[in-house]
This record gives sequence, structure tokens and C-alpha cells, in this order.
Amino acid sequence: MSTGTGIYDQQWLTELQVTLTDEFKAQTARLTQLTADTGDPAEAHTNAAMIAATRQSLDQISGALRRLSTGSYGSCEKCGTAIPRERLEILPHARFCVPCQQRQNR
Repeated sequence: MSTGTGIYDQQWLTELQVTLTDEFKAQTARLTQLTADTGDPAEAHTNAAMIAATRQSLDQISGALRRLSTGSYGSCEKCGTAIPRERLEILPHARFCVPCQQRQNR
């Protein structure tokens, strides 16, 4: 399996890491705010959905940051091929190339 980060320029990777770190901080603050007890039972269902979505976002961001730090960012976790930069620019937490992602969604 090749390391994906070797095919991307270092400046882009550094900027991406800063962006993801900032987004992680923002999502953490959002989660803290969402988990504060408002005492309104009518909002419980909506809050639960927003908390779940925020936790999923945090998991995706932390996974991308972990892959950046280990040098595996940009490599498909299934087949090891490089994930195109265009895909990563749109979906920075992408773990799979498009063909593998499509097979996974079936």
C-alpha cells in the first residue's frame, strides 16, 4: 500500500491540517453547546439528531487528522490507490477512492 500524502504538495497538506484542526475545534464547541441541558423536552429529538451528526463530523475530522499525521492521508483504505486531490478537496475526510466507495455503498 502506498502512502497517499507523498503525492500531494506539502503546502496544501499543511493548510488542510490547519483547516481540519479549526473545524474540529468549532465542532467540539458546537457539541458542548448542544449537550448543554436546555430543559425543553420538545427539542430533545432535534438535539439528539444534531448531537449525532456533530459526533460523526468529529469522528471524520479526527480520522483525517490522524491519517495526515501518519502519512496515510489520501490512500484508499480498501485498495491503497491514491484518492484524487479533487475528491479530497470536496470531501477532506474521504477514506476510499470512488470505485471502492461505490462498492461499499451497495
